[in-house]
Amino acid sequence: METVQYLSPMGWKAIGIAITLIVLATLFRLSGVIRYIPNDRLGILEKLWSFRGSVDNGFIALYGEAGFQPDVVRGGLHFFMPFQYAMHRANLVTIPQGQIGYVFARDGEPLPPTQTLASNIDADDFQDVRGFLTKGGQKGPQRKILREGTYAINLAQFIVLTAQSTYAVNLNASEQKLFADMSTLITERNGFAPVVIHDAEDLIGIVTIHDGPALPDGEIIAPTVANNPKDPNFHNNFQDPEKFLNAGGYRGRQLQVLADGSYFLNRIFATVELVEKTIIDVGTVGVVVSYTGRRSADISGQSYRHGELVETGARGVWSTPLLPGKYAFNTYAGNIIIVPTTNFVLKWTKEQFGEHRLDENLSEVSLITKDAFEPVLPLSVVVHIDYMKAPLVVQRFGDIKRLVEQTLDPMVSAYFKNIAQTKTLIELLQERSEIQRKSGDEMREKFGSYSLELQEVLIGTPRANNGQNSIEQILIQLRERQIAVEKVETYKLQEAAAIQERTLREKEALAEQQAKITTSALTIEISENEGKAQLARTRQQAETIQVTAKAEAEKVRLAGLGEADRIKAVALADAERIKATGLADAQKVRAIGLAEAEATEKKVAAFGGPDYQLNSQVLMRFAEAIENGRLPLVPQIQVGGGEKGATNGLVEMMLSMLVADRLGPQGAPAAVPAPIEQH
Repeated sequence: METVQYLSPMGWKAIGIAITLIVLATLFRLSGVIRYIPNDRLGILEKLWSFRGSVDNGFIALYGEAGFQPDVVRGGLHFFMPFQYAMHRANLVTIPQGQIGYVFARDGEPLPPTQTLASNIDADDFQDVRGFLTKGGQKGPQRKILREGTYAINLAQFIVLTAQSTYAVNLNASEQKLFADMSTLITERNGFAPVVIHDAEDLIGIVTIHDGPALPDGEIIAPTVANNPKDPNFHNNFQDPEKFLNAGGYRGRQLQVLADGSYFLNRIFATVELVEKTIIDVGTVGVVVSYTGRRSADISGQSYRHGELVETGARGVWSTPLLPGKYAFNTYAGNIIIVPTTNFVLKWTKEQFGEHRLDENLSEVSLITKDAFEPVLPLSVVVHIDYMKAPLVVQRFGDIKRLVEQTLDPMVSAYFKNIAQTKTLIELLQERSEIQRKSGDEMREKFGSYSLELQEVLIGTPRANNGQNSIEQILIQLRERQIAVEKVETYKLQEAAAIQERTLREKEALAEQQAKITTSALTIEISENEGKAQLARTRQQAETIQVTAKAEAEKVRLAGLGEADRIKAVALADAERIKATGLADAQKVRAIGLAEAEATEKKVAAFGGPDYQLNSQVLMRFAEAIENGRLPLVPQIQVGGGEKGATNGLVEMMLSMLVADRLGPQGAPAAVPAPIEQH
């Protein structure tokens, strides 16, 4: 059985004191007699009752009615009428450096149907609720934004949205969802941070305004307004919405773009799309086709009816192209067509295409020749466009690729088809250079009519279509024919080389024998000289002996006649002996000389005789003169004349001399010299 414990009298007394204190505190709070507000916060007063009654219109009690009061309570001790006010403490609104705060007004004038955001032309101070409302401030999201700093804002009237939190006096759950959705929208647009466009990124910002009057009919881009800093409505790149609208700005995509820099824009008022700058490379120009601008007269002339060519800034094709550089061009307001101004090549081949890819859809030209062959012809065309004529080309054809595919391709193909029909396949191959030159001259005028400059036409080698070999057979036959012609020429050259080689061998043999002939001639001359010298010596000796004998005989005669007779007989005998000896020696020398001469003469006769050797010497000197002078053996111009069989050249004359020498007079063989009689 449980035991029930009861409180003592002292316990009941303590409970009673605690209840009394709680009731007193509640009454004290409700009475609102004294309130303390820290300096980093503020108080928002809500009047619970008033002799003026409740607010008739609006949300804020401007004239002392019951409801939320316009003025806030700042830091410190504050005394209030008991049981008349309720205090809502709130934090000061702080916007960090480099961020943006958005304001939503609970009370104010209602927005008209043409407005998206509340105007802040007069009511632009969010810390003065009374002034905001009395000046006609509008309820809803405000055009003005809050920049960096701390603000003492009545959060019963204004809700402030920042990247970190939402500053507001919460009234009901539906309001919280509204502000949460609004904060999500701003976050998706990256609206709590300024728009920053870095120079290194080569981007521009295209602005779309979501408030203000709508564009007139027929316009797609809002024109630029109040962009001059000296203009009183200068809105500084949409950062001041009120001045932008006051200058006549329209809602919608704007022609004016944002260049490099930082821009604090209300992203509910204006959204920004970052796009790349337009870069026109060296060797190209940009032809502008503007979709907006003033209406301008066509300046292309009455004789050129291919569209509107207008002045810069007007709607149409601008007459002045953009030169190489970077441009902050709004690609929604127009189109820039890049036109190459350097020479570019259009290739009629499937496998290859030029740098600009203007010819990526071109293929070889199909031909039908005069002899019914069907080759395909690869070719290339070098084209140049004058940069000042680039707008005319774009005006007429829209873009360069369309010009190539819809005009140049049919024209060039038809031209070479016509040429092929007048040529056989072999003529098409052999006359390629002439066809190429002629086609360049004839098509240059046609290209000029399209404001193009044709520089060169380059024709490739015609080839067969896939699966055909008839052209290859013709080419094989041509190659074989050419090989046969080359063989004939080769044989002729080989024959001439053989004749030249035989002549060379004869000259070499003649040169080799010439040394021996020269040696024999010198030997004969030496032998003759030696015989003459020996004869002279023998004669001198005989004369010496004869003189000596005469002297001895005279001596003996003087010594005595007897002795003289004896001596005379001796002398005569000696003289006879000496004479006989001298004659014998002379005969010996003569016989030796004659024998050597006979031997030499036979050697000479063995080589054709002295006349033949003379002729050989003459011919050798003649051959050396021809070789050193590089003269032709056969005259390039030969004049015939005389009787049949007459000598027609120097070479034939020399050969006749040799033959005549070998045959002797009147064609008889040369006589053989008789042997020399020896004594």
